[in-house]
Amino acid sequence: MINTILGSKGVNSQTFVEGFRIPVTLVTAGPCVVTQIKKMDSDGYWAVQLGFLSKKAKNTSKPLQGHLKSTSKDKNFPRYLQEVRVESEPEFKVGDEIKASDIFNAGDVIAVSGVSKGKGFAGVVKRHHFMGGPRTHGQSDRERAPGSIGQTTTPGRVYRGKRMAGRMGSEQTTIKNLHVISIKDSGEVEISGQIPGTVGSLITIKKIKSGSLKELEHEVVAQVVEGVAPAGETAEAGAEAPKAEAPKAEAPKAEEKKTEPNKE
Repeated sequence: MINTILGSKGVNSQTFVEGFRIPVTLVTAGPCVVTQIKKMDSDGYWAVQLGFLSKKAKNTSKPLQGHLKSTSKDKNFPRYLQEVRVESEPEFKVGDEIKASDIFNAGDVIAVSGVSKGKGFAGVVKRHHFMGGPRTHGQSDRERAPGSIGQTTTPGRVYRGKRMAGRMGSEQTTIKNLHVISIKDSGEVEISGQIPGTVGSLITIKKIKSGSLKELEHEVVAQVVEGVAPAGETAEAGAEAPKAEAPKAEAPKAEEKKTEPNKE
């Protein structure tokens, strides 16, 4: 069974689960068209090639048009192609459409992969969180400099992989252990948390394990309440203790003062 689908990132939003507000990302997942099936006999492994979105024929090369001829509609061809491995012979055939509801359910645990936002050429303070140099002792112009990068005569060079300034972002990134909050009929999926990429960029959603909405609700409640409940209990206990002790301590003092003048 296939456990992966392609999608495009949407805007960030929020939703409520058991009364708690959690951030979500709206994603347009699928539908994806099966453009090719790799077989064990001919290719050495089982896999399904998925096509997502569409583009015109003039923007598609002739060899690719021949490859996608059987699955193209109205002279439009898939914009993105990606291969997904499967363990056994898939149930789908070339030309079938795969929707998000065919793979995911609310509460499933997923991993989302995409290309992170590009931030251009960045210095070591922003890129690697360097602290920078001192602000005094004649170094007013070296606040964000990396400092010394080499050693002495031995080895007489800069080691490979030294953290220095350079291009930041635009890297393939995967965020794991996210949850599917809801799936709409239009194919829009609500995913908990943030995912890599810009709005409209291509992402890959992979199912890690199955789950249910009730399990998700219990998990959200446990994460939020477990950190708040102990503090609330200790505060209440501390507030009740002095109230109970104060009247007991004051009562005998008042009685002693009244009895002493009566005896005299």
